[in-house]
Formats: sequence, structure tokens, C-alpha cells
Amino acid sequence: MKAFSFLLVFLSFTTVSFSQNNPSRSGQGSMKMEDLPGVVIKSAGKDFSVYIPDRNPDVNVRALEDKFIAYDLGRDYEGFENYLVIMETPKGSLTATYNENGKLMSVVENYKNVKLPTDLIYSIYKTFPGWQIVNDKYLYSQKEGDIIKKEYNLKIKKDNEVRRLVVKPSGEIIKGM
Repeated sequence: MKAFSFLLVFLSFTTVSFSQNNPSRSGQGSMKMEDLPGVVIKSAGKDFSVYIPDRNPDVNVRALEDKFIAYDLGRDYEGFENYLVIMETPKGSLTATYNENGKLMSVVENYKNVKLPTDLIYSIYKTFPGWQIVNDKYLYSQKEGDIIKKEYNLKIKKDNEVRRLVVKPSGEIIKGM
């Protein structure tokens, strides 16, 4: 009787463990953390503040954005028409503006010498063979949850000739051809 009870308990645990949906077996794969939506919503009274962090490959950019997401405005904005938050690192800055209710109105991010997206690098070297990227600046701004600007200002050089380019992260050249 003891052996029968043990066998019954063992079978009940093993059948429960196999009833779980294993994504690797179902062919769906596992979801990476980076594939999740990048919208952070903060409550500001009756309004909601929306901030869309960028998927920039540079660690410094992501670290400053994470610091901003974790920032607690608290009650510091009370009594002011606008409230300005400035965060700086050696490679860049993030400036955010809040209204009198504590709602996030705009965010402007400015970085220099960041790690460039591979699509952008490929596009530049394909369009300008023999040129080297000497300097870069990354500008990212949004207003009330809408992305206004997302571009790289690049300085490229070949021999003694220098060109300045404005490029989207996808590699599309906006100005400077």
C-alpha cells in the first residue's frame, strides 16, 4: 500500500510538470526583454506622462534613460508653472520639462561619441567608401509622448576633405550628400 501511494504521488507531480506549456517545444521561442514595448507611463494627477526610451545600442545612453525613468519627481513641481529636470553624464545630457501638474511635457537628449547602430554604420561606409567617421552627436527629443527628432550628426573625413552629415538611425541620410 505504501508503494502504491508513493507511485500515485510521483505520477501526479510528473503529469503536472508536463502539462506546462514549454515555449521551446511549441515553436514560439522565448521573448527577449528588449522586444517588449518601451513606453513608460507615470501618473501625474489626472494626466499621464508618457516617455518612450530609445533603443540606442550605447550603454551610456541607456543608463541615463534608466536613471530618468527611475527618477521620482515627488512634490517638487508644486508651486511652479514649469519644472525642469537636467541629468548629465560625461557623454551627454537629458533635459525634461514638467508642467504645473507634474505631467511630462518634453524630453531632449543630446549625446556625443556614442556607439552607432550597425545599420547606420553600414549605410555610411556603403555610400562613402574610404571615408571614416570622426565625430558623432546623437539628438533625441519627444514632446508629450511623440518622438519629434531622432538623428545623428556625423563628421566624416577622407584625406583632407571633411563632410558633415545628418543621418537617421536606419542609415537614411537626411542632409550632407
